[in-house]
Amino acid sequence: MKGLIERLESGKIPPSLRKISKLENIPLDFIVKNIIEGRIVFLKNKLRDISNPCCIGKCLKPKINVNIGTSTDETSVKDEIEKLKVALKYGADTIMDLSISKNLKYVRKKILENCPVPLGTVPVYEAAIYAQHRYRDFSKFKEEELFSILEEQAKEGVDFFTIHACINKKSLKVLESSNRIMPIVSRGGAILAKWIKENDKENPFYKHFDWVLDICKKYDITISIGDSLRPGCLKDATDAPQIQELLIAGELVKKARKRKVQVMVEGPGHVPLHQVETNVILEKRICDEAPFYILGPLVLDIGCGYDHIGSAIGGALALWKGADFFCVVTPAEHLRHPTSQDIKEGTIAAKIASHAAHIARMNLIPPEDIEISRARSRRDWNLQEKFCIDKDKFKKYRKASTPSEIDVCTMCGKYCSLKIVDSCNIIK
Repeated sequence: MKGLIERLESGKIPPSLRKISKLENIPLDFIVKNIIEGRIVFLKNKLRDISNPCCIGKCLKPKINVNIGTSTDETSVKDEIEKLKVALKYGADTIMDLSISKNLKYVRKKILENCPVPLGTVPVYEAAIYAQHRYRDFSKFKEEELFSILEEQAKEGVDFFTIHACINKKSLKVLESSNRIMPIVSRGGAILAKWIKENDKENPFYKHFDWVLDICKKYDITISIGDSLRPGCLKDATDAPQIQELLIAGELVKKARKRKVQVMVEGPGHVPLHQVETNVILEKRICDEAPFYILGPLVLDIGCGYDHIGSAIGGALALWKGADFFCVVTPAEHLRHPTSQDIKEGTIAAKIASHAAHIARMNLIPPEDIEISRARSRRDWNLQEKFCIDKDKFKKYRKASTPSEIDVCTMCGKYCSLKIVDSCNIIK
């Protein structure tokens, strides 16, 4: 059975790609060419009908992913569906279900039913939960059970998988000889590291990567190569374990492209601001311009409760310098399971960072920025509200502080600079 890339090579173009071309204002032939070459990925399982698939990669507008999902302590499906709705309202291009509760299959089913954008998962989570239930040890899942879960999720319609294939015996040796403060902060990476150690076997995702490719090609699923050894603090950034994993990712990108399977690469977590551009350059060179999915980067370690801001700073720089896909970090990062309000704040921060980076990359001011500025100059509050990211907050702030003169705000009141300029016709 032919996969997406082979169908594109034979001239069969999905209607949704034509829609994306118009929305992105990018020629269709450019998008098709770069999907074939591996510099753009098209997130859509062939079995799933979604209204808003998207492309990620070269010359396209940066995309935003929001993570939702249950934990071992927070298991409400209703809450996760509410978070999904909030994420979509404020601009999420994709959603990832990171559920690790006992009812994760049901959670995924409900999310799939309510999600009009591409959905990603981390299949090793389900394998670990299955093993914990069946064998009373989450590191005892068998290789065939892991790949059975991949196939099952593919049939359900999942659009992209995070596959932690780069944490293997070789990269673990590099990690063991390092002086990291935080050895592994990736949940999937830690699960597989324990599996490798407990079973004295190679990572099944790495050992049987062709098996992963078979499943993903069959259903047009994009592989997101997970960064198990991403730095979890600034001191560990751009160190030997991280680079070793990136080198392995480069090898796997070549294998995926040879098999005509779409692939992107996940990037670092905590990175000092002055190393962010270097990290983007390294991924693009080592992985031959595969789309870069950044998890942060957080540019400070002490921003607890405000990590969405630290991430937005690092993310804006990384996206400007060539990263393609930005994972939302919420204010709850490192502290608790996020609430819907956390999802809102994180998504808006990511939206701001993404928009700022897009302006810098295109070297053009978007129409919405021009229009809101014209409305602001005229003190047209209704039109300003139309173009702002968070309309609810706009209305809330206006209502909370009512000016004596309705066409201004309470910051300057009758001494509003724009109103003064209007009154004396400085610009006619």
